Amino acid sequence: MARKKQILYPVVFMILLTAVYTFVLAFINESTVDIIAAQEALRVKRSVLYVLDLPSDGSADAVNQLYDAKLDTKPFGDDSYYIYKEDGMVVGYAFPYIGKGLWGSISGYMAISADLKTILGVDFVAHSETPGLGGRIDEEWFKVQFRGVPVAEAESLIFFPSDGGNIDAITGATSTSEAVRKIINGFVGEILDFAKEANL
Repeated sequence: MARKKQILYPVVFMILLTAVYTFVLAFINESTVDIIAAQEALRVKRSVLYVLDLPSDGSADAVNQLYDAKLDTKPFGDDSYYIYKEDGMVVGYAFPYIGKGLWGSISGYMAISADLKTILGVDFVAHSETPGLGGRIDEEWFKVQFRGVPVAEAESLIFFPSDGGNIDAITGATSTSEAVRKIINGFVGEILDFAKEANL
């Protein structure tokens, strides 16, 4: 009988402990769902403002206020695209994109001018690239070079030192740099096709 108690006690204890921790984790998860959703929405707003070259690093209230004042949204597949207006005139459009990187998907936002002739900005919001190498696509020096790149029918982005080069690749991250170039060049074409269909 004593032996049964010795075996039963740890089993019951572990079951109770597991139940308590499961309840606590479920409670924390449920109580933070709205906070996480709000933070994710804010991250998207910051990214959209960034690619449109609007202030994006202010407080949450400042970002929300600017976003609401300057942007409209319309359907784009399963997502939305964003229309930036000043004094009632369209200045640019921002679109979500996703493409294949070296180690997984790269997703983010890209903005193009109202006349569809200039890339206004590119941002990367999620990727699995190697920290310190391909992961450097998040760095400002890399992202800022996409601003003002003319849209071309063939390839908008070309690496230096090639003829017509307009952006620098990341040293030591050739594969990730090439993946980004292909994603953006391909997505420019998708935007232009969408613009024709939607009469932008």
